[in-house]
Amino acid sequence: MSDEMFTPSWIFEALKIEFDLDVASSHNPYVQVPTKRLFTINDDSLNQDWLGTVWMNPPYSKVTPWIEKWIAHNNGFCLVPLSSNGKWVNRLWESDAYVTYLPPNMAFIGGMDGKMVKHRWRCALWALGDKNIQALQNSGIGKVR
Repeated sequence: MSDEMFTPSWIFEALKIEFDLDVASSHNPYVQVPTKRLFTINDDSLNQDWLGTVWMNPPYSKVTPWIEKWIAHNNGFCLVPLSSNGKWVNRLWESDAYVTYLPPNMAFIGGMDGKMVKHRWRCALWALGDKNIQALQNSGIGKVR
Protein backbone atom coordinates (compact mmCIF):
# COMPACT_ATOMS: atom_id res chain seq x y z
CA MET A 1 0.00 0.00 0.00
CA SER A 2 1.29 3.44 -0.92
CA ASP A 3 1.84 6.37 1.44
CA GLU A 4 -0.19 8.39 -1.09
CA MET A 5 -3.56 7.86 0.54
CA PHE A 6 -5.60 10.97 1.22
CA THR A 7 -8.15 11.69 3.93
CA PRO A 8 -11.79 11.66 2.77
CA SER A 9 -13.69 14.95 3.00
CA TRP A 10 -16.35 13.62 5.41
CA ILE A 11 -13.80 13.83 8.25
CA PHE A 12 -13.17 17.53 7.62
CA GLU A 13 -16.89 18.20 7.22
CA ALA A 14 -17.50 16.60 10.64
CA LEU A 15 -14.67 18.53 12.36
CA LYS A 16 -15.70 21.92 10.92
CA ILE A 17 -12.18 23.33 11.22
CA GLU A 18 -9.94 25.19 8.81
CA PHE A 19 -6.35 24.25 9.51
CA ASP A 20 -3.41 26.59 9.48
CA LEU A 21 -1.08 23.92 8.14
CA ASP A 22 -1.23 20.44 6.58
CA VAL A 23 2.19 19.09 7.54
CA ALA A 24 2.27 15.94 5.36
CA SER A 25 0.48 17.04 2.23
CA SER A 26 0.77 16.83 -1.53
CA HIS A 27 -0.03 19.00 -4.50
CA ASN A 28 -2.17 16.13 -5.76
CA PRO A 29 -5.60 17.45 -6.82
CA TYR A 30 -7.32 14.78 -4.69
CA VAL A 31 -6.08 16.30 -1.41
CA GLN A 32 -9.13 17.83 0.31
CA VAL A 33 -7.69 19.27 3.53
CA PRO A 34 -9.17 22.69 4.31
CA THR A 35 -5.90 24.44 5.08
CA LYS A 36 -4.28 27.82 4.62
CA ARG A 37 -0.83 26.34 4.02
CA LEU A 38 0.77 22.97 3.34
CA PHE A 39 4.09 21.20 3.40
CA THR A 40 4.87 18.48 0.88
CA ILE A 41 7.68 15.94 0.82
CA ASN A 42 9.80 18.59 -0.91
CA ASP A 43 9.46 20.94 2.08
CA ASP A 44 10.94 18.47 4.59
CA SER A 45 8.20 19.16 7.13
CA LEU A 46 10.00 17.52 10.04
CA ASN A 47 12.69 20.22 9.79
CA GLN A 48 10.24 23.11 9.49
CA ASP A 49 8.46 25.14 12.17
CA TRP A 50 4.83 24.13 12.54
CA LEU A 51 2.52 27.03 13.33
CA GLY A 52 -1.13 27.08 14.36
CA THR A 53 -3.60 24.24 14.10
CA VAL A 54 -2.09 21.40 12.10
CA TRP A 55 -3.55 18.48 10.20
CA MET A 56 -1.33 15.42 10.01
CA ASN A 57 -1.99 12.24 8.04
CA PRO A 58 1.68 11.19 7.96
CA PRO A 59 3.39 8.57 5.82
CA TYR A 60 2.49 5.31 7.56
CA SER A 61 5.77 3.75 6.48
CA LYS A 62 7.67 5.89 9.04
CA VAL A 63 5.33 7.33 11.66
CA THR A 64 7.53 7.78 14.76
CA PRO A 65 9.25 11.11 13.98
CA TRP A 66 5.93 12.59 12.89
CA ILE A 67 4.23 11.56 16.15
CA GLU A 68 7.05 13.03 18.23
CA LYS A 69 6.86 16.38 16.43
CA TRP A 70 3.04 16.44 16.55
CA ILE A 71 2.97 15.82 20.31
CA ALA A 72 5.59 18.52 20.86
CA HIS A 73 3.58 20.96 18.71
CA ASN A 74 0.48 20.26 20.87
CA ASN A 75 -2.11 21.79 18.53
CA GLY A 76 -3.93 19.82 15.88
CA PHE A 77 -5.15 16.49 14.57
CA CYS A 78 -3.32 13.31 13.72
CA LEU A 79 -4.75 10.40 11.70
CA VAL A 80 -2.78 7.15 12.06
CA PRO A 81 -3.34 3.38 11.85
CA LEU A 82 -3.99 1.35 14.99
CA SER A 83 -2.13 -1.76 13.92
CA SER A 84 1.31 -1.16 15.31
CA ASN A 85 3.41 -2.28 18.20
CA GLY A 86 5.63 0.73 17.71
CA LYS A 87 6.63 2.88 20.66
CA TRP A 88 4.81 5.78 19.00
CA VAL A 89 1.47 4.17 19.87
CA ASN A 90 2.35 4.33 23.57
CA ARG A 91 3.59 7.91 23.16
CA LEU A 92 0.19 8.90 21.78
CA TRP A 93 -1.69 7.02 24.48
CA GLU A 94 0.42 8.57 27.25
CA SER A 95 0.11 12.09 25.83
CA ASP A 96 -2.70 14.56 26.53
CA ALA A 97 -4.33 13.73 23.18
CA TYR A 98 -7.95 12.62 22.89
CA VAL A 99 -8.82 9.90 20.40
CA THR A 100 -11.66 8.36 18.45
CA TYR A 101 -11.55 5.24 16.32
CA LEU A 102 -12.56 5.66 12.71
CA PRO A 103 -14.81 3.12 10.94
CA PRO A 104 -13.23 -0.27 10.21
CA ASN A 105 -11.93 -0.57 6.64
CA MET A 106 -12.37 3.14 6.12
CA ALA A 107 -11.87 4.21 2.54
CA PHE A 108 -9.18 6.73 1.70
CA ILE A 109 -8.71 8.57 -1.56
CA GLY A 110 -6.11 6.80 -3.71
CA GLY A 111 -3.38 9.18 -4.80
CA MET A 112 -2.95 7.84 -8.30
CA ASP A 113 -6.52 7.97 -9.58
CA GLY A 114 -8.71 9.45 -6.85
CA LYS A 115 -10.70 6.25 -6.39
CA MET A 116 -11.71 5.26 -2.89
CA VAL A 117 -9.45 2.56 -1.46
CA LYS A 118 -10.20 0.56 1.70
CA HIS A 119 -7.39 0.75 4.21
CA ARG A 120 -6.23 -2.60 5.59
CA TRP A 121 -5.86 -1.26 9.14
CA ARG A 122 -8.32 0.48 11.37
CA CYS A 123 -7.31 4.09 11.95
CA ALA A 124 -7.69 6.54 14.81
CA LEU A 125 -8.06 10.30 14.86
CA TRP A 126 -6.18 12.06 17.66
CA ALA A 127 -6.61 15.67 18.81
CA LEU A 128 -4.43 17.96 20.92
CA GLY A 129 -5.38 21.46 22.07
CA ASP A 130 -8.66 22.51 23.69
CA LYS A 131 -10.30 23.82 20.49
CA ASN A 132 -9.41 20.65 18.59
CA ILE A 133 -10.51 18.29 21.36
CA GLN A 134 -13.85 20.12 21.47
CA ALA A 135 -14.20 19.80 17.69
CA LEU A 136 -13.49 16.07 17.90
CA GLN A 137 -16.05 15.65 20.69
CA ASN A 138 -18.67 17.57 18.68
CA SER A 139 -17.91 15.84 15.37
CA GLY A 140 -20.15 12.80 15.79
CA ILE A 141 -17.38 10.62 14.29
CA GLY A 142 -17.29 8.30 17.29
CA LYS A 143 -16.82 7.97 21.02
CA VAL A 144 -13.97 10.19 22.19
CA ARG A 145 -11.58 9.25 25.00
